[in-house]
Amino acid sequence: MQPVQTADPARFQAALDLFDQHNAADPNVEMVDGHPRPRELLYAERLTSWVLQLAPDASEELRLAARCQHLCRWEIPRHTFPMTKPGYLQWRAKLKSFHAEKAGEILRTVGYPADTIHRVQNLNLKKNFPNDPESRILEDALCLVFLQYQFADLASKTADDKVINALQKSWKKMTPAAQQHALQLSYTDKEKALLHSALNA
Repeated sequence: MQPVQTADPARFQAALDLFDQHNAADPNVEMVDGHPRPRELLYAERLTSWVLQLAPDASEELRLAARCQHLCRWEIPRHTFPMTKPGYLQWRAKLKSFHAEKAGEILRTVGYPADTIHRVQNLNLKKNFPNDPESRILEDALCLVFLQYQFADLASKTADDKVINALQKSWKKMTPAAQQHALQLSYTDKEKALLHSALNA
């Protein structure tokens, strides 16, 4: 990870370590190069990587927000809310507040001041998006993680029209720079066709 400008490097590292320790407890795993990895720990690493690729000089708050964006996500499963569109939206809203609250607890534990905690939580909650430039970087990174690592799985088990709709929603939220990164990713022929349909509808 590129160096970050911070008055307290030890505190910053302690926060990252605690975020990672919590996410390492995820019972859900993904195989990477033949090895199982806790899903949310892997997600946090991938999101951090994209944030730093998009903004090598990313602030301490943005780096913290990237590392805890899906903190302990498995603790609130989708099936605990009605399996309807309103239920899905309720679940997503609950997750956002849950991640922000849990991140705040950890940041307080390692000694971050209230203003830093508030800033990280606002990024978690996507407050003032798209007017906040850092919220745009985080959203770009979220969309790029989806396209690089989750698009294929979605395309393999979801109706084409729903995949195209998801792609269009993601594309509209991305900056032109992130869109260029997305076009350079590797896709199967089916994924290329779906992306083409989404962008030329």
